[in-house]
Amino acid sequence: METVGTLTERLTPALAASRYLQRELAARPWLAPLLEASIDAPMGAEAMRDFLAREAPDEAQLKRGLRRLRTWVICHTAARDLLGLAPLAEVTETMTRLAEVCIAHAHDQLHTGLAERHGAPACADGTPMRMVIIGMGKLGGRELNVSSDIDLIFAYPEDGDTTGPRPLSHFDFFTRLGRQIIAAIGEVTEDGFVFRVDMRLRPNGDSGPLVSSFDALEHYFIAQGREWERFAWIKARPLCGERLDELADIVRPFVFRKYLDFGAINAMRALHAQIRAQVARREMATNIKLGPGGIREIEFTAQVFQIIRGGRDAGLQIKPTMQVLEALADRGVLDYGAVTAMGDAYVFLRRLEHRLQYLDDAQTHDLPATPEDRARIAIAMGFADEAAMAAELEHHRTVVSASFQAACGDPNEADHALDELWDATITPEHVANRFEAMQFRNPTAAADRLAQMREGHRYRQLPESIRGRVDALIPRIIEGCAAQPNPDDTLARILTLLDAINRRGAYLALLQQYPQALRRLMELMSASSWAADYLTTHPILLDELLDARQLEEAPDWPAFAQHLREQLDAAEPDIERQMDLMREQHHAQVFRILHQDIAGKWEVEAIGDHLSALADVVLEETLRQCWRKLKQRHRETPRFAVIGYGKLGGKELGYASDLDIVFLYDDEDPSASENYARLAQRLLTWLSARTSAGTLFDTDTRLRPNGESGLLVSGIDAFRKYQDESAWLWEHQALTRARFVAGDAEVGAKFERAREELLRRPRDLTKLAEEVIAMRRKMLDQHASRDASFKVKDDTGGLIDFEFIIQYLVLGHAHAHPKLVANLGNIALARISGELGLVDAAHAKAAADAYRTLRRMQHRLRLNGEKARLPEGAAEAEREAIRTLWMDVFGRPA
Repeated sequence: METVGTLTERLTPALAASRYLQRELAARPWLAPLLEASIDAPMGAEAMRDFLAREAPDEAQLKRGLRRLRTWVICHTAARDLLGLAPLAEVTETMTRLAEVCIAHAHDQLHTGLAERHGAPACADGTPMRMVIIGMGKLGGRELNVSSDIDLIFAYPEDGDTTGPRPLSHFDFFTRLGRQIIAAIGEVTEDGFVFRVDMRLRPNGDSGPLVSSFDALEHYFIAQGREWERFAWIKARPLCGERLDELADIVRPFVFRKYLDFGAINAMRALHAQIRAQVARREMATNIKLGPGGIREIEFTAQVFQIIRGGRDAGLQIKPTMQVLEALADRGVLDYGAVTAMGDAYVFLRRLEHRLQYLDDAQTHDLPATPEDRARIAIAMGFADEAAMAAELEHHRTVVSASFQAACGDPNEADHALDELWDATITPEHVANRFEAMQFRNPTAAADRLAQMREGHRYRQLPESIRGRVDALIPRIIEGCAAQPNPDDTLARILTLLDAINRRGAYLALLQQYPQALRRLMELMSASSWAADYLTTHPILLDELLDARQLEEAPDWPAFAQHLREQLDAAEPDIERQMDLMREQHHAQVFRILHQDIAGKWEVEAIGDHLSALADVVLEETLRQCWRKLKQRHRETPRFAVIGYGKLGGKELGYASDLDIVFLYDDEDPSASENYARLAQRLLTWLSARTSAGTLFDTDTRLRPNGESGLLVSGIDAFRKYQDESAWLWEHQALTRARFVAGDAEVGAKFERAREELLRRPRDLTKLAEEVIAMRRKMLDQHASRDASFKVKDDTGGLIDFEFIIQYLVLGHAHAHPKLVANLGNIALARISGELGLVDAAHAKAAADAYRTLRRMQHRLRLNGEKARLPEGAAEAEREAIRTLWMDVFGRPA
């Protein structure tokens, strides 16, 4: 009695908040000693199992033992929580452990009894078969509350029959077992119950069979699975059973699509609307779970983005709500401040939920009806009175509602002022007049283009749900186009994009849901026809428009390389998925550079540096992946290098540049030549093959020794010999812009030494100049403009003139000036040549500035799909600067 008295005194605050705890201590003399001994530490699974070993050693005592355990654990948890000893995480984890331990104990005992009577189920290969019990909802997420239902689904790997004295089909065996487990856990006896068991999430709900084979489950997902079930299965977690990887392979593609599934937002909104209607109908405004700003809205916010992105980001295929929200903040999908505020609200609401349930062990989420009980709850929450708690509750619910609306609300609910322009009953003349008022240059053409889309077969054949998204977008697109400096071009480009994606509801949903993404899209469409074409070809990149922070962040190539490697390794051995992943990641990085380029963040040299660095990463990882997939490798790491030439070698890669590459190796193994040839061929295929995600690069290997007639791969010594004895001058010119880009660093270093030796060879300057001029004249004959316009690359005073000047200076003077061998780029080499006195320093600087300006002009023209050709008289100052340097060096024009 002294123990009870001491415990009662200690539990005074908890007893004041929980009539259930009062009743249980009064009715069950065995409970107080257990609480006295255990209350100072969290309840572990081992303590629960030990209790059941004593109290429920056989099937006859199973129900009683389980219920006594439940009483102890609930009272222990309530006491610790109400005394301030247990944080929320401990409470939910303890309740989850209780469910797991009870289910496992009941399953093991009942399975054994059934197997003794009917024989044990077994797989076709003879291995024992156990029922897979899947915890759903809060049980799956390890988030059970103290008076929660448990949502279960029963499955088994394959059909068959038991082999006992009274055999059963596996279906019948596991159906009986499932019913017995439900009774053991959920049936109300004189000792109460353990958990209410809800089986309505199983295929076809209450009308479906209690258990499903894996085959039946997969067929159901394919043929009948509904959108709301995808949300339910996010938290699915097997609690026992075998062949769980096989089950995961069935569930994953149903829940997580390979594409960005923005269409899930509408499904979630529909589900949320049903709940809101139910809340309103039942007058449940004070329900802290289902009411406005309640727990469910926090859960929905996490789950909808898991559905949208989880198929492409395995890191989001996790269960606990707050971990998901934090992961979304890390990825820039949600704002950190909003996630922090939702986290605070979640803890508050879950703590309040538990105090509502401690009161009478009732499954409730409603605030109490009586002032006395509301005051009791307020004190248990640490507030002085009900009013203070109500104010805090209102604050958190307002925060949650606002965050939910920002993330998941429908931004297109209101009518738009331009809706009439998409109305088939409005005359074309009226639409054209409205376009003219919005400063379209050719309003009639714009109106016709819009009418053609509305009346076109593609639009009319769209499903109603997708057509509704197009209908909501068009007025907003027109408004956005009108805000651009070139509204006609912008409208034409974005309507072309819509034509390409209008059967892809997820992309339309993205643009419909996120006005900021639509705004950024139109800015890009206005700024660059190349960007418009790139997006139309790779619409998956629309997702990039959501996160301004990520779009504007400077590239971190080592971090990207590590991230790419981790993703590809995680997809091993699925080659198709790896190739898609590499393309998707490459396209995303190109798109971010493009966005920053259009915004004016980078000079043209920096664009070339970044695109070349990206290509280096892709080549390095492609090489690694291709080598590991060769079946007959003769060594773990290849002694193989990729050498970049041309724009890749000079770090001047453009958005659509080919890769000029050469393959070298240094390996005496007899099988090296054959294996490396196979590796090179596979690498080229990996880079250039078109998959569902597009292509990576076109490649050109004609700069290898002996060109197209030569071997695809060369030994480093053979390469050196060829360059020393047989190479043409133009091949040495190309060597001035070559560098090691991927593969074995020692082979790369040998190439760099060979390159330096070749470039530093003394040459006859007169003969060298004659050969360079002859090569330049040949190129002019083939490519120079035939009219008065100026081809920025090919004509005299253009880019090639400047590049030939630098190549001549390197080849002619590197033997005396080693600085010229470094692959620093043409502009830097021009400056160095001036500092060394090889050319007039002022002329070199003027020509280098002109070269930079011409590259910038070429770049801008190509961004808008135009050839790099300027009208007569354009860029005359730049041309003259380069011609002047040419005359300084060669003494006569090309």
